[in-house]
Amino acid sequence: MKKSFLIAILVFTAMGFAQPQIRKVSPLLKDILFTSGSSTEYLIWISFTDKGEALNKVNQNEFLSEKSIRRREKVAVDGQLFDFTDYPVNGAYINAVENTGARIKNKSKWLNSVSAYASINSIVKLSRLDCVKEMDIVATFRRQPLPELSNENPGIPEEINTSLELNYGSSFSQNMQLNVPPVHDQGINGQNVLIGVFDAGFNRLSHESFASMNIIARWDFVNHDPGVGDSTDMGSGTHGTQTLSAIGGYKSGQLIGPAFGAKYILAKTENTVSETPIEEDNWMAAIEWADSIGVDVTSTSLGYIDFDPPYTSYTWQSMNGNTCRITIGADLAVKKGIVVLNSAGNEGYNATRNTLGAPSDGDSVIAVGSVTSTSTRSSFSSVGNTIDGRIKPDVMARGESTTVANPYSNTQYTTASGTSFSCPLAAGVAALVLCARPHLTPMQVREALRNTASNAASPNREYGWGILNALAAINYFAVPVELTSFTANTSENSVVLSWTTASESNNSGFEIQRSTDRNNWIQAGFLDGAGTTTEKHAYSFIDQNTVHGVSYYRLKQIDYSGGINYSKVISVEFSGPERFILEQNYPNPFNPGTQIVFETGISGRTSLKVFDILGREVAVLVDKELAPGKYTFQFDVSTIEGGLTSGVYFYKLTSGESSLTRKMLVTK
Repeated sequence: MKKSFLIAILVFTAMGFAQPQIRKVSPLLKDILFTSGSSTEYLIWISFTDKGEALNKVNQNEFLSEKSIRRREKVAVDGQLFDFTDYPVNGAYINAVENTGARIKNKSKWLNSVSAYASINSIVKLSRLDCVKEMDIVATFRRQPLPELSNENPGIPEEINTSLELNYGSSFSQNMQLNVPPVHDQGINGQNVLIGVFDAGFNRLSHESFASMNIIARWDFVNHDPGVGDSTDMGSGTHGTQTLSAIGGYKSGQLIGPAFGAKYILAKTENTVSETPIEEDNWMAAIEWADSIGVDVTSTSLGYIDFDPPYTSYTWQSMNGNTCRITIGADLAVKKGIVVLNSAGNEGYNATRNTLGAPSDGDSVIAVGSVTSTSTRSSFSSVGNTIDGRIKPDVMARGESTTVANPYSNTQYTTASGTSFSCPLAAGVAALVLCARPHLTPMQVREALRNTASNAASPNREYGWGILNALAAINYFAVPVELTSFTANTSENSVVLSWTTASESNNSGFEIQRSTDRNNWIQAGFLDGAGTTTEKHAYSFIDQNTVHGVSYYRLKQIDYSGGINYSKVISVEFSGPERFILEQNYPNPFNPGTQIVFETGISGRTSLKVFDILGREVAVLVDKELAPGKYTFQFDVSTIEGGLTSGVYFYKLTSGESSLTRKMLVTK
C-alpha cells in the first residue's frame, strides 16, 4: 500500500532529509528506502548537476581512437564530433561522493553519473551535496533460465548446400533464411567492421569455431579484470559462447556466422550468479568503453524489465524510450555512430500491452525478435508496441533451434533457442551492410534492414518489418563510384565495358560484377586501380563469358582502406549463346499459388523441384524431356498432400550439368 504524501515527508524527515533534499531522491528509490534497514546498502545512480572544470581540461584525442573519430564523422552535425556527454565526470564530485561513505562502482560520462553502493546515511549526506542533482536505483534484472541445449545437429543435403561457395553445415538454414550466403559469395563477410558483443562472459573461446576470429579487446565489467571467460570470480559464460558463435563463428561444414570476417571486442556485462542481479550500469560502462575503441556494431542479448526483490521493477509502461537509463545510453550510442542491436525479449505475447525489455524500446535501437525455421514468430518472442506508439520489434531472425557452438566442448555443436540467438544473427547482417556500405550511418543501416525485410509493406507489433534479407539490404542504398563515364558495347563474342575516373585518392581496384536479374551478382573480372592520383584515368574490360539476352553490370570499387563502393547499374542486350535462367517466382511471398518462369537453351531431361529448408523434396513440377525455350509453371501449395506450413522453401531447376536454385516464402 502506498504511503500518503504527509507520511512520506515525516519518514524522510526522520531519516535526516530536509524537505528540499527529498526531491533529489527518485520515486523508485523512495519506495525502497521506506522499507529498508539503516545499515542496508543499495546500488544507486548519482547524477550530477554539471561537469565543472572537466569541460576545460580534456582533449577528444585523449580517449577516442582514430577509428572512433572516423565513425563519428558520419553522424557529426556541423563537423561537431565531441559534445557535453563526452567529457568525463568531474573528479572533485567523485571525491565528494566517496567522502559520504558511498563506494563507487562505475562511472558514466554519457549520463554524467556514477553508480555507487550507499547506505541510508550516505544517501542523506549525498542529498546535501550541491553537485548532486538526483539519486535513483540501478536497475537489476532477474535472469531468465538459460535455454536448453540440444545435441541435434541436422544437416543440409549436399545438393542444396554445396551449390554455394561456403559449406555452412547445419547453420545453412539460419543463414539462408536471412539471404546471407549470396552476400558471402560476393566476398563480403564483415571485414573492416568492429563488432562488440556484450554478454555473460565467454567460457569457451578455445572452441574450434573461434580459431580464426580476430578478437582485439576484452574486459570483464562484472569483476573488473581482462578475463571474460569463467574463472574463480563471478559469472558463467556459456551463453556468451553461444551468441558469439552465432554471429561470427567459422568452421567449414559445421557453423558459419554471418560476420565471420569482422573484428571483435568482448565485454562481460552480466553476472549469472543467481544471488546477484544483473546491473544495467555494467552495460553503460561497456558501451562507453566500446565507443572509445571505435566499435561499429553492438549485439546484446539481454533486457531489463523484471527485477529481483526488493528492487522495484521497470514495467511495460516504462518502455517509452526515455525512462530506462540503459535505453537512454543505447540511443546516445547510436547518436555517436554505433549500430545498436538488442534482443526484444523472451516474454511472449500479450494482447493488450507490450512485453519488451529495455533497451529494446529505444527510438534508435534495432530490436530483434525471433522466428522459427519455418519463418513463423516464436511463441516466446516479445511484442510491442512502445508506450509512445512506435512499432517494435524492428526485425526478425532465427531464434529457435539456432545452431551454435557447444560451450562444453571444443569441437561439438548444438542448438539453442531464444531471442538471444536471433539478435547476433541480425547484428551479423548489420555488419555485412556496413562492410559493403561503410559510409552509412546507424539510422541508414536500420532503414536498409527494415525496408528490405519480409514484412516491410505492413509492419506490426508481433513481427516488426519482418525477416531480414541481407542481400537486399546491402543493395538498398546506391553508392556510386565517382565515374565520369561508364559504357558498354557488344561484339560478336563479348561485351566491352569502358569507364573513366576524374581522380582516385584511395583506389585499390575494380571488381566487375554481372547479373541477369539485378539481384544475384557474380564476379566477371578484376582490374587494378590507379592508386592515388588526381589525374583522369581510363579503364576497359572485355567480358567473354556473358550469355544470351539482357545482362546487368556494375563496378565494385575497393579502396586501400577497405572501403567498398558500387557504381550505377547498366544493362546490355547480347545475342550470344542461349541462356539458362531461373527467374524469381511471383508473387513472393505467396499463398496459395505462385508462378515460376525459366528458360533453357539445352535440349534434354529437365527437372523443376521444390524443397523445404531441410532439403527434403516436397513437390516435383517438371521432370521430362524439354526442347530449348521459355516455360511457365504454376505452383499451388493447396495441391500438396497435407499442405505446407509457412516458411522458406527452395525451387531448383536442373538440365544436363546445369542447375539453379532460388528461394520462395510461403505465408499463411
